Amino acid sequence: MSAPVFIADAAALRASDEVVLDGDEGRHAAVVRRIAVGETVELTDGAGQLARCVVVGASKQSLTCAIEERIAVPAPRPRVVVAQALPKGDRGETAVETLTEVGVDEILPWSAQRCMVRWTGERGEKSLRRWRSTAREAAKQARRAWLPSVGDVTTTPALATRVRDAALAVVLHEEATAPLASVDLPDDGDILLVVGPEGGVTPEEIETFEAAGAVTVRMGPTVLRTSTAGTVAAGILLARTPRWLP
Repeated sequence: MSAPVFIADAAALRASDEVVLDGDEGRHAAVVRRIAVGETVELTDGAGQLARCVVVGASKQSLTCAIEERIAVPAPRPRVVVAQALPKGDRGETAVETLTEVGVDEILPWSAQRCMVRWTGERGEKSLRRWRSTAREAAKQARRAWLPSVGDVTTTPALATRVRDAALAVVLHEEATAPLASVDLPDDGDILLVVGPEGGVTPEEIETFEAAGAVTVRMGPTVLRTSTAGTVAAGILLARTPRWLP
């Protein structure tokens, strides 16, 4: 079984061969995970710096970790970005969790026209915090050295700009005829997946994205929920890139 991963300060990982993991991460490791002296852990700064360590000290608040090996993990190429329309209830956290586990690099909460919820004021801030916390915890569970970013909620015009800047942008739509699996993939840059809400992407949104350079595609004969469509689509694309090679 692979060693558990915890997030540590980048400067601390570089400064010494012995790192004290404290704060929330240290308490979680010591109290919840019950990591003991002699066990192996991996520490990461979430930006490609990874340290394989042996625990040499443990308290109720922290672990002291001796670094045995430092690994610089290259940034993933091409990057996979998912614009996820805001779903109802806790389906948003489900989407973020599985998108992170499958390897997505950036998640953009998208306030699409047919979204049933709106992120405004304190409610919006709380929802965004939950998405970011979910991504952080899922990245640790998935043993990722690069944590995905979760951006601020985006509008359709702002998303169209991201479409224009992407190396490839695809919009998932059940009425499209082109299969996702047949799209030519770039070797570098951003692959942007646009996932609509339960009510679907509007014709006006499709027109906006296609005018910015997006391709409208479908995955298969069935219609997936918004909380699962992005993860399945990302898996289809990632399996065709060098990122999933041994």
